[in-house]
Amino acid sequence: MTARAGDGAGIQTEIAVLSDLWDGLADAEDVVRRAVRAVAARADVAIPSDAELSVALADDAMVQRLNREYRAKDKPTNVLSFPAAHGPLLGDVIVAYETLIAEAQEEGLAPADHLTHLTIHGLLHLLGYDHETEPDAVAMESIETSILAGLGISDPHATGRMMPDGTHARP
Repeated sequence: MTARAGDGAGIQTEIAVLSDLWDGLADAEDVVRRAVRAVAARADVAIPSDAELSVALADDAMVQRLNREYRAKDKPTNVLSFPAAHGPLLGDVIVAYETLIAEAQEEGLAPADHLTHLTIHGLLHLLGYDHETEPDAVAMESIETSILAGLGISDPHATGRMMPDGTHARP
């Protein structure tokens, strides 16, 4: 299933549900749209006026295949971001269902809250944010935390948890 709709805050978003596993999180598409709107609403995050985003709700096998092919890491991960070569498409964010659910259970998070965080994290990567250096990681984490707080979701980094893709900004 693929859905396309304007988000009212500047990012045209297409969501493709590529695995039936996502039936276990029935409101996943709404969760993704809410997260995208929250990023787009930030005055301190530059969003091109004609921005488009593709989000794929996939399974671990697909994400592992992409991770192996494009990042030389033969394992699934929770979220991947692939920037587009040029606009208006920002790029693709791909989320792995089984990894999302396992991490949410391990950390005592609601799956929808974790999906929100992974969507925000992936989109920020497409907007040029990264966590390759400690200052960049702290800045990206701060934006994530602020956006999540605005959505009523507690700071996922407060307990020393890592960034969604494995780096750690806090001691």
